[in-house]
This record gives sequence, C-alpha cells and structure tokens, in this order.
Amino acid sequence: MVETRRIGLLGPADRSQWIRLRTLIWLRWVAIAGQVIAISIAQFVLGFELNIGLCFLAVGAAVVANLVAISIHPENKRLSEIEAIYMLLFDISQLAFLVYMTGGLNNPFALLILTPVTISAMALHRNSTLLLGGITIFLTTLIGLFGKPLRDASGFVVELPGIFLTGFWVAIVIGVIFLGVYAARVTSEINSMSDALLATQMALAREQKLTDLGGVVAAAAHELGTPLATIKLVSSELIEELSENAELREDAVLIGQQADRCRDILRSMGRSGKDDLLIRSVPVTQLVQDSAEPHQRRGKLLHFDSGAMGDATQLVPNIQRRPEIVHGLRNLVQNAVDFARANVWIDIFWTDDRIGVRITDDGAGFPLSVLGRIGDPFVSRRNQRADASHRPEYQGMGLGLFIAKTLLERSGAELTFANATNPRDTDARPERCGAIVEVIWPRAAIGTTASRDEAGLGHNEPIES
Repeated sequence: MVETRRIGLLGPADRSQWIRLRTLIWLRWVAIAGQVIAISIAQFVLGFELNIGLCFLAVGAAVVANLVAISIHPENKRLSEIEAIYMLLFDISQLAFLVYMTGGLNNPFALLILTPVTISAMALHRNSTLLLGGITIFLTTLIGLFGKPLRDASGFVVELPGIFLTGFWVAIVIGVIFLGVYAARVTSEINSMSDALLATQMALAREQKLTDLGGVVAAAAHELGTPLATIKLVSSELIEELSENAELREDAVLIGQQADRCRDILRSMGRSGKDDLLIRSVPVTQLVQDSAEPHQRRGKLLHFDSGAMGDATQLVPNIQRRPEIVHGLRNLVQNAVDFARANVWIDIFWTDDRIGVRITDDGAGFPLSVLGRIGDPFVSRRNQRADASHRPEYQGMGLGLFIAKTLLERSGAELTFANATNPRDTDARPERCGAIVEVIWPRAAIGTTASRDEAGLGHNEPIES
C-alpha cells in the first residue's frame, strides 16, 4: 500500500548514519575511566601482579584514538556504516587485549565485551552485527584458551575451575547471540512503529489539506465573482452600444458568454467547497460512500446497505466529516477491494448510542497465522508469489491497515478483524466468505446534535466578503 521511499521515510541505509561520533567518544571515555580504576585497584589495592605497562598502553591507545577522532572530525558527525564498524571493532579489540592481560576469562569484566555487539545490533545492519559478533566470539575463545594467568601478591595463580571457565565462555557466546538478536528485534520494531506513525501523520495531513482545499476554492469563487460581474455588466453595455457594428457586437456577446461560463464553473466549484454544514457534518451513509468512491472503478462490485438496529430511529444519523475517518475508511475499503474476488459488501448500521460500519469481501480472508497481528505496521498478510500474479502492482506491508486502525481509533472507534469462514476450509463457501472488518463508534464521539439529525443539513451559510 505504502512504500517506505515513496512517503519519504527513513530506510535501513539512512538509519546506519544515526550514530553520532560524540556518543561513541563519550562511551569510550566512560570505559577508559572504568578501566583505569579497575587496573589501579587490582594492582595497588588487591595486590594482583599485572603487567601494568601493557595494560596502561592499551588504555592509552583508547585515549589516543579518542583524541584523534575529536581532532579530525566534529563531535556532531554522523558515522557511516564502515566508520562505526571500525570504531566498535577497535573497542572490541582493546577490551579483549586488556582481558587477555588480566586473567582471561577468570576476569569477570570479560562480560563487558558484549557492549560493542549490542550497540551494533541497535544501530547497524545485520551483516555488520554478524561480523562484529563473530569477531567477538573468536577473540573470547582465544582469551579463554591463552589468557595470561592472574597472580596475587604471593604469586599464587587465581583461576576458576575448568567447568566454570567453560560455562563463562558459553555464557558470553550466548550473550553475544541473544543480546544481538534481542536488541536488533526491539530496535527494528521501534523504528517500524516510528515510520508507521510518521506515515499516519502524513496521511492525515494530506486528508486535512484536501478538506481545507474546499474552503480555498469557495473563497476564490467568491472573490472572483465581483470582477466577473463587472465584465458581464460592461459587455452588456457594449452589446447595446455596438448594435450598428455586427462584428464588434459579436465579440462583446462572446465576452459576456465566457463570463457566464466562468461564473458557472466557479459556482460548481464553490458548491462543493463552501464552508457549510455539509462540510462539517454529513449523513454517515454519504460519508462512507465518499470514502469508498476512489475504489468503485477498480473492477470489483461494491454493495452498500444501511439500516437501523433494534428500536433506533430510521433516520440516517449525521456524523462529523473528519479527515481521519474518511482516510481510515478509505484504507479499509482499499484493502477489501485488493483481495476480493469480485464483491465487497459495506454495511452501515446504527443504534441509539452506536454507529458502525462492517466491510466484508469474498476473498481468501486473513491468514490464521497473522490474524492476531492485523493492524501492526509492516506485517505482510499474504503470499507474496500468489499476490504478484493476482495484483502485480501491489506492494503492501500492512502499513495501510495500521494507518486505518490508528486514525479510526483516534476518532474513538473500536475495530475488530475476523474471517467469515475458515480460510483452510475448501468445502462450499458462502458468498461472503472473506475478511470482515467492523468499525464501531460511540455515537457521542462522532455524531452531531440530535436536533441537527432530525432537522437535516439546513441552508448553506453565506460567505461574508
């Protein structure tokens, strides 16, 4: 329905440059401070024998890397994919070297090697995260096999039993995989929701502009009425004065006729755009038909039916003409038309306190595997290969249903998605055998006052100049 690039949203390639250099530099300064404190306490307080020169050399390399990065680039620089990989790869290697020099996997701070992989999973592409995760696991394995022993002041080697070292190595490997997948999945869902909400706002803004355009047209028609009346008056006077000159008189008549034509065009435009009661409220049946109108010429039959339920009055209720309602219903009708075989039924019903719209098609229905996720953004609900042959131009991602659900719920509606029959049932199927979407509003949320419902729309309000 809506493609990411078409609506101007950010794709994965754009998000890879979301990381600011300042962020990674700040995190590295924090890591450097922690490393200096940990090495100092281990050496001078706990009395462990460390190769203090090589340890502080590794810390100094991190300091130099930060200073070089600050001097070359501004801190607000957005890192490209490859630049972020190099930064994180340096952090992994530097931390791996420190852990190697301070006891290997006997050092509990070896767990911190998970941090760069987690950052990569949140900000970089999957292949980049797989690369950094593989390097992390490889370096962790080398540390576990060849790490320098950790000795106390008396020269005694402090080490864990082999089974604990193996368990710690397994825990780090599992942590790299799990945290990478977990962070990537959560970030992906957050980004998808952000894109979908932005698309919803853009769709609502577009519908609002279309609504406002009617008022602009009405104002233009009103403002142009005076000069056109003047042209008509002058042409009438010229027709009388040029009675003896046939050629010039015909020109004056033509000018008057064209002025009349312009007046008629502006009148028809202003009729649909004037800020009258029809713009602010409309019978629910008319609003639903207006919402479905763009899809009535797409080769599928749309059947409309309306009526009161229970003891409700038979008068068709008026509701507010709101852009989110129009666009939301239009997306639901589009989805039904997309997957219907030949027919779509749109039933409009009301009670004394509720107004509802039910949209049913004769297609295959919602797949059972994703029925509970209908309305989530970027959830494809169909077989890609089958739909490519059924409707080759369709490239929906579930975003249209998300937009419809979000906009309609914003107007106070409650939506339910269901199937008329089991999609796996291949026996004889009823006519209305496809998907069912039901939208129900509390009447107080979108309805107009009772007196207006009973009195009709009334007369258009004149536009004051």
